[in-house]
Amino acid sequence: MSAVVTGIFRYPVKGLSPDALQRVPLTAGQALPYDRAWAIENGPGRFDADNPSPVPDISFLILMRDERLATLESRFDDTSQQLALFRSGRQVASGQLTTPSGRQIIEQFIAAYMASTLRGRPKIVGGPGHYIAEGGIPCVHIINLATLREVERVTGRTIDPIRFRPNIVIDGPAPWSELTWIDKDISVGPVRLKVVERTSRCAATNVDPKTGARDMDIPAALRREFGHVDFGVYATVETGGSLAVGDPTAVV
Repeated sequence: MSAVVTGIFRYPVKGLSPDALQRVPLTAGQALPYDRAWAIENGPGRFDADNPSPVPDISFLILMRDERLATLESRFDDTSQQLALFRSGRQVASGQLTTPSGRQIIEQFIAAYMASTLRGRPKIVGGPGHYIAEGGIPCVHIINLATLREVERVTGRTIDPIRFRPNIVIDGPAPWSELTWIDKDISVGPVRLKVVERTSRCAATNVDPKTGARDMDIPAALRREFGHVDFGVYATVETGGSLAVGDPTAVV
């Protein structure tokens, strides 16, 4: 297998748009720094920042159900912990996520912007060091552009890879070959990853990540054309290091 990293993405706030990165430090046993460190509870929730444990995704605002989130662009600054939200290129809210007042500014905007889908007052939960995912195990999500091109071929559509919420995008391996990497180690530049699970796709992939329109049925297309609903794989970080766009990738 000859492959290369073509994109690195993190999602500081679950459900919001990603940050595109050129380089990122990875630590064994951890996700990307600040990846899904925060989430927005949809009304009263069960997430306990002091004693975190996996909480169902439906507890939070997520694209699967709250597609209007996709019409917001978010930008997160590592140094200041500041999150800025933009709508059609115009900044609509900004707050420091590590302070109560900063979170309140974002929460007040979300309360108005997502009013039609809220079950109660939105609350930003989490923080640095957290990884808010239903499985609870810190990992990275990998997709293969060759596989994406196969899905584009059978659907007759150009598909933004961000629909699949990847952390690492690679190009080079044969289509679908990544699904055979379960329990195998892969090297990505200096980093060693262990592939642990295929990614079963849900209705979140039906939402255009730029417009918020539900304009495709990705799971149905996968099942109809390929006999399953899997796209991408999850991997844990076994050996850390500095990962960069352009790094070579290979099955060890």
